[in-house]
Parts: sequence; structure tokens; C-alpha cells
Amino acid sequence: MNPSLPFIELARQGLWIYEKGLKLLVYALNIVAGLGILTMMVVTCLDIVMRIFGTALIGAYDIVKLTGAVTIACALPYTTAVKGHVAIEFFFLKLNRYGRIVVDSVCRSITMMMFGFLSWRCIQYGISLKVNGEVTPTLQLPTFWVLYVIAFSCGVVVLVTFYHLLRPGKEMIKP
Repeated sequence: MNPSLPFIELARQGLWIYEKGLKLLVYALNIVAGLGILTMMVVTCLDIVMRIFGTALIGAYDIVKLTGAVTIACALPYTTAVKGHVAIEFFFLKLNRYGRIVVDSVCRSITMMMFGFLSWRCIQYGISLKVNGEVTPTLQLPTFWVLYVIAFSCGVVVLVTFYHLLRPGKEMIKP
């Protein structure tokens, strides 16, 4: 009996747990993004209707601004999971299978480093906003937490990209 078989089976189970947990997290963030779009629509429509009657929704701009940032950040992992980003196919298709795997692996490694760095910088900036007491102009809502959401989403993008690195050519989620 091959002594490495239990290790291979354990690695396969670990990858399965990683994939299922990550999919759950990506779907949860996508729901938050959808709720963010819904919130922006409701606030904007309510503000327009209220302006027809001579008043405005106080803080509508603040709410839409914060919700927009959270929505974009939370949609990023799902877009990465379904491989929905724009890709330059012309050059890529000229390569053979081995060349595609190499270029794809290099690009994904760079993507992981970039989003890891972005996550780290967002956390640092969020901490500085919290220390300085930065708030929105109208409603005086704290803004530091938005940077934490962006940092978390960038971290999830790193995990999704790592999944794609382990399984080249396969989407994590079918759109």
C-alpha cells in the first residue's frame, strides 16, 4: 500500500472544504452587494419623490456614497469567481496549452500580490480614519468601516484567485 494515499485523500478533502467555504463566503458577499444596489435605488427614488414635494432626504448622498463603495467591494469576489473580468484573449490564444498555463499562473500570482497589498493598505487607511474620527458630511456616520469591508473583500479575492491558481481553466462558480 502506498503511504502517500492518506495524505492525498486528506489534501483532496481539504481542498473540497476550502472550495465550499469560499463559495459560501463569495455568495454571502454577493448578497450584500445586491442589497447595496437595492438600498441605493430605494434611497435615490425616495429622495427624488421627496424633492417633488419640496423636501429632500437628509443624508441621501452619504448613504449612496457609502453603500456604493460597499457594493462594489462585495461584488468583486463574485466577479473574480465566475472569471467575469475583462481579459485580453488575442495574445493569450496564440500560446500553446503550456504557455497559457504559465502566463495565467504568473498573472494570478501578480493579482494575489496586488490584492493582498491593497487589503493591507485599506486596513491601514481604515485605522487612520478611525483614529482621526473621519465621518460623512451630513449624517456624521463613521467611514472607517468601509475600508475594512474593502480590505476583507480584497482578501477574499486573493483566496478566490488562489483557488483559480490551483485549478487553472475552471471557474469557481458558474454564472
